[in-house]
Order: sequence, then C-alpha cells, then structure tokens
Amino acid sequence: MKVNIFATALLFAASLFSLNISAKERKLHIVTTGDLHGAFFPVSYLEGNAARPSMMAVKSYVDSLRKADGRRNVILLDAGDALQGDNAAYYFNYVATKGPHILPRLYAELGYDAVTVGNHDFETGHPVYDNVASQMSSLCIPWLAANALETSTGKSAFGRYTILRKGGVKVAVLGLTNPCIKDWLDESLYRGLEFESLIPFTQKLIDEVRQKENPDYLIVLTHSGTGKGDGFSLESQGLDLLGSLKGADLIVASHDHASTVVRQGDVCLVNAGARAARVAHVELQIDSKTSACELSKAEIVTLDPTRYDKLLFERFEREYQAVKRFTLRPVGELEMPLSSRASFAGKSDFMDLIHTVMLGAEGVRVSFAAPLSYNNVINKGTVIYNDMFSIYQYENTLDVVRMSGKEIRDYLEYSYDGWITSEDPDHVLKIVNRNDQRSGAHSWSFVNRSYNFDSAGGLVYTVDVTKPYGQRINIISFADGQNFSPEESYLVAMTSYRRNGGGNLLSKGAGIPESEISSRVVAHYSEIRDLIYNYFVRDADGVVRKNEISDKRIVGDWRFVPEGLAERKIEADMKLLFSDGNL
Repeated sequence: MKVNIFATALLFAASLFSLNISAKERKLHIVTTGDLHGAFFPVSYLEGNAARPSMMAVKSYVDSLRKADGRRNVILLDAGDALQGDNAAYYFNYVATKGPHILPRLYAELGYDAVTVGNHDFETGHPVYDNVASQMSSLCIPWLAANALETSTGKSAFGRYTILRKGGVKVAVLGLTNPCIKDWLDESLYRGLEFESLIPFTQKLIDEVRQKENPDYLIVLTHSGTGKGDGFSLESQGLDLLGSLKGADLIVASHDHASTVVRQGDVCLVNAGARAARVAHVELQIDSKTSACELSKAEIVTLDPTRYDKLLFERFEREYQAVKRFTLRPVGELEMPLSSRASFAGKSDFMDLIHTVMLGAEGVRVSFAAPLSYNNVINKGTVIYNDMFSIYQYENTLDVVRMSGKEIRDYLEYSYDGWITSEDPDHVLKIVNRNDQRSGAHSWSFVNRSYNFDSAGGLVYTVDVTKPYGQRINIISFADGQNFSPEESYLVAMTSYRRNGGGNLLSKGAGIPESEISSRVVAHYSEIRDLIYNYFVRDADGVVRKNEISDKRIVGDWRFVPEGLAERKIEADMKLLFSDGNL
C-alpha cells in the first residue's frame, strides 16, 4: 500500500494546530450566587403558583454550561445567607427539625463546590447552623468562614479554604464571613466565636495559601458588601479588598444584594445580587501548557424563573407541599389592611401593630421599630402564616434596654435624620433619583436603608421637617399623658438587631458607648414574629382590630409638622417612590 507522505504530514500538522487551538480555547466557567435567603422552590406558595426566582433556576443555567463545556469546567460557589428569609428556610430551621435540613441537600443537587457562611446563617443559632455544618461535611461540600474563630483556641471554627481541580487547573477558594456579626446578633447565637475584619486577615490567608498550595487561580469568596472602597465600612469591604489584595484573582462579594461587576485589569469583583434572580458568571481561557488563566468575561446574568429544573422540583415536591401547607395555615383576621409603605409617610397601622406587640413587654414605656418590608400589603380579612413574614421579615428577638429620656430623644433625632431632610426645598423624605443596583431600573429611592427608620411607640411627639438635625423631635408626653423627662431612665423595647448596634442608632444616635450597651439590657424575649403571631391567636376569635392596635393611650401618637407643609411634600415624595401614589 502506497502512503502519501506529504498528505500525512499535512494531516499531522493540522491535527497539532487543532490541538493547540482547542487548548488555547479551553474554558473555565465560574458561577456565583449569594444571599439566596431561602429561595429554594420555583413556585409561589400562594394561590396561582406563579413562578419565582429559585435555586432550581440556577441549576438549569449552570447545567447548560456543564452540558456545553463539561462538568469539570464549571465551578459553582455561593457567598452565604441562604438559611434565612423565606418560609421554607424558617420551616426547615424551626418546624421540621427531625429530618435532614433541605439546604445541604439542595447544594449537593446543584453541585456547589464551596459555600461561605453569611451573617443571617449565624442568626439561625447554633442548633440550626451546627446541624447544617455537619450535613455539609457529610456531603463533602466545604462551608467556609476562615475569619470566624473559636474564642477558646483562636482557630477557624469552619473551613478556611478548599482546593478545586477544574478546567485542568488548580483553583483555591478562600471563604470569609462578615466581621460585623457581633454588632447585629445576640451573643447566644454565636457563642464561642469571634470574627476578624477581612483586612488584614484575608491578605495573610492568601499569602499562606499561595505558599502552601501554589494554585493557578485564587478566589476570595466573601459574605461582605461591595462597599465604596474608601476603607470606612467594616460591613462592606469588597472594593477595599479589590484595591488592596495581592495574589487574588477573583473577589466574590454579597450581603448588600447589589448586582455588580468591577474589573481592575485581570482581577475582578462580582456580586450576584439576591434571591437567585441573577448569577455572576466569570469565564476564563485556560492555556493547558502553562495553566495560565486569562479573564475573558465577567457578567451578571438575569435568570428566567420559569426555566427551572423540573425533575429536581419533582424530587422535592413533598417538601414543597409541606411548606405550602404551613404557609397557608390561617392565623386570624384583620379588621383593616396593613401597608408597610404607609409607614414612611407617618404613623401607620402597620407600625402600630408592631409597637403594640413590643409595648406588651413587662415594664416597657417606649418601643423602637422600623418597617422591615418596603412595600408589602396585608389585606383586610383572613390572615395566614405567610403574612407573618410580610409583617416581620427577619428572625430578630425583642430586647429591653434601659435608656435616659435624653438618649431616647437623641436616638429619634438620628433615626429621622436618615429618613427626612430639611435642606432640600423640594422634598421632605430623603430620596434620590438614581440607578437602583438591585433592580437595575432608574428610579426614586431612599438615600438610606428604610429598615433603619425607627419610630417610637408609647410616646406623643412631633417631628418638625423644617428644623435641622438635633432640633426636630419634640416629645410632649408618654402615651398615657404622664410627663416625659430627659433626666429620668426608662425601659425601651427594641429589636436584637438594633440593640446589637444595627444602624448605629444606639451608638451614634443615642450616644451610648458600644462597650456599655450590653450592661443596659434588662430582658430578652422571643422572636418578634412569634410575638406578633401570639398576638393574633391570643383571643378565641383571632381578630386584630384597629381600635386595639391604634389605642393612643398605649401606642401613643406622632406626626410630621408643620402639618400642611409636611403632608403636601410627603405626598409628592410618595408619588415619586411609588408609581401608583397610594399609601
């Protein structure tokens, strides 16, 4: 048989060229989620079964990459806060506690390569997250929080980093949690742990991993907000890390729910946002000869909630139905509707209910609370358990703190200064027209976080919108008409988040040194959501009536003044914030 040597040589050269091109074009995909907040199921628990963002839609997207480029060429990471924020998370945290928790099973089904522990994961308490940690370990899914240290040993209580071999390269994933946990949560929830700031802790860990493991690519997976990069926010250190770390290739931020991509040369920061509505997708080109990783794409991908893994949902159908039955369980009746947005314009039934419940704590004269939902409505009529989450979203407990009358007034001055302005002639509410990183839309929104807009129950007072900070609050009396004195001390009910420093209202507002706050606490109660539930079921008929929750002799009264001016401008501001203009 004759062999065409020239043709053979051409085929051989072509095959070498093809191999070289395919090697140069080999891809490694990195997909990240964060702040899933219990977005386990793709279908609403309420009537209509509307599709909603979920982990099962994440799986559909990630599986499309795995199918296109191979499972070994895809890394899937989560940046924490999955254990709290939805009925399903609550149900498996505190109701269905005998069997395995659903979250580790879902992480395994989706094929997560590593997960970071978030602050709301710690908020569930040791019994919950210790159990989840054990299950994660048994499923060989690294649950990382290198800067969560055991107080007894100084060693990391969770995993510090993991090494992945994907795309033909060695990838190190370092996991770190938010260092502000001690400022937000009661110590009982994280007993035995302390938390280090990400700076300089992360750089030391990078140096150690680089020297010991010599990875081709290094990812810093953090439960920290993107921040401004100015070094002033311990809560949001993402851009601080991007601007200072040496040896990191990719930084994953989370916590603030703001979808973001920031590139600085070959180093990139991504933040996927929240509740599985979007993922961050990073694509690397891998050189198989040198293992060099070149960043070719970094993007935020909005997922279609209707495109979810149907087979996976079928496997978890029993769990979904259990959560749905729990969610739809009747609790009681409302004589009137409750609107959270009305709380921004003044005294509202929504906040009156919460204040009434909190003022029920023994010896309490004043309550501080803010609307935790931005735009929720609970309709008049039958109330189901799902409405408890609409009224009170988080697992905050109720704490009672001793404060002076002056501290109470200063606290309110600080709270309303985040809420209103006297410097803008066109507005009373402190709002701005900007591009919302969470929604992607250009719209009006509050400058500051509305969950820090505390009003007071148990007092009669006014807020003068024409006066500067420090001169707006005029406390007239207690709700029962008794005198209020700046020099006297009183028992004040507030959330555990607030008592632990959330929003800085106690420290910067009331002027109480952080080291002193714990000594002011005189009582702890159960979760505020549970207290609200108990308020609904306290009577046989389970009816919550307007005259009960709005009793001025109990909850007090407050208003913005001058009334004509304040009402007119706030109404205009509310129309900007909410397109329908309704309270």
